[in-house]
Amino acid sequence: MARFIALWMGTLLQLCHATIYTNDWAIKIRGDLESVNRIAEKYGFTNMGQVSALKHEEGSYLHNYQTCIWRSTNIWTNVPFKVEWLQQQVLQRRVKRISRAGHISPIPMRRNNPVWNRLWYIVSQIVLHTNTHKPRQTDRSHMNIAAAWRRGYTGKGVVVSVLDDGIEREHPDLKPNYDPFASFDVNGQDQDRSSNSAVNYHGTQCAGVVAAAANSSRCTVGVSFHARIGGIRMLDGDVTDIVEAQSLSYSPRYIDVYLAGWGPKDDGATLDGPGPLTRLVLQNGVQTGRQGRGSIFVWPSGNGGERGDYCSCDGYSNSIYTVSISSSTQRGSQPDYLEPCPSTLATAYGGWEREEMVSVANRELN
Repeated sequence: MARFIALWMGTLLQLCHATIYTNDWAIKIRGDLESVNRIAEKYGFTNMGQVSALKHEEGSYLHNYQTCIWRSTNIWTNVPFKVEWLQQQVLQRRVKRISRAGHISPIPMRRNNPVWNRLWYIVSQIVLHTNTHKPRQTDRSHMNIAAAWRRGYTGKGVVVSVLDDGIEREHPDLKPNYDPFASFDVNGQDQDRSSNSAVNYHGTQCAGVVAAAANSSRCTVGVSFHARIGGIRMLDGDVTDIVEAQSLSYSPRYIDVYLAGWGPKDDGATLDGPGPLTRLVLQNGVQTGRQGRGSIFVWPSGNGGERGDYCSCDGYSNSIYTVSISSSTQRGSQPDYLEPCPSTLATAYGGWEREEMVSVANRELN
C-alpha cells in the first residue's frame, strides 16, 4: 500500500531571497506503519504521527530530525525501493490580497438604521423624486443582495472557513456566527485560531464581509449573515506545501466553502502555484468534500494589474479546482489593480472609486 510521510525537522531561518529549504519532507512510501518507522529510523528521523491532510492516502506521517539542513540536501540518496516519491519542503512567499476598498469604518449597523444606505453594494439607493416625490432609483451599482435575502438566501446552513491570519472570534460582529468546528491554528497546531495581534486583521475583515451578524452589528452586515464562519490560521508563520494542504483539507465533510484571500506575490514577475500535496488536496476536495458534493475553494484573481501581473500566472486562481473572483469599480469599470485572465468565473464590487465598502475591523484598530 502507498503511504505518505511528512518529515518534520524544524524550519530553516535565512534572510535571503533565494529558495529557503526547510527540514520538512513529504514522502510517499509503500508499506505498513512498521515499514515507515523502520525507514525513518534508518535515516535518522522520528515518526511524529500522521499528516491530517492525507489521511485518505493510507497513512501520512510527520517525522523529526535533529540535524539542521542548510540547503537542499541529498539525505535520501540510495533510498529504499519502498520510497515512491519525496519532496523537501521550501518556504512559500504568500501575500495577503488586501481589499483596495476602505472598509474598516466602525459604524452602527441596523437594517432599519439610516446607515443602511451606506451599503450601496447590497441594496439600491432609493430617494424621492424632487418634483413628484415618488421613489426613484438613483444608483444601480449593487449586487441585488437584499433581493436575494428576501427570497431566503441568507447563508443559513452554509459553513465558511477563512484561510488567513486568523479571525477575532470575540468580535461582536462575528461572535454570533463564529463556528469553532470550522476553525484551527495550523501554524501552532492547536485550537487557538484567533489573530494574535493588531497587525493580523486581514482574516477578520474577510470574515466580516462574508458573515457579520445582522442587526446586532456595530460595523456592517455580512453578505451571508446567517452563515457559520470559521478561521484557519495559516499565514501567521512559515508557509509550506504541507501547511497549505493541511489548511485546505481541514474538516472537509463539515466545511462547505474555503475562502483564501492570498496568493503568490502580485509583482508581474512571479509564476507560482500550489505544490503537489496542495494540488492533491484540491482535487480530492472537489471530488469528495462537502458530503460528496465537492468542497468549494474561492480565490481572488489578484491585485497586480498596475504591475502588469496576469492571473494566469497564479496557479491557485487559475486552477480548475478553484472559483476565481475578480473585482469591479462602483461604475462597473475595471479597476487599475485588476488582473485579467480566462480563469475568472465571477466579478464583484471591490470599492476604490466613489464609495467605500464596509466591513469589520479588529477591535484594537477601532
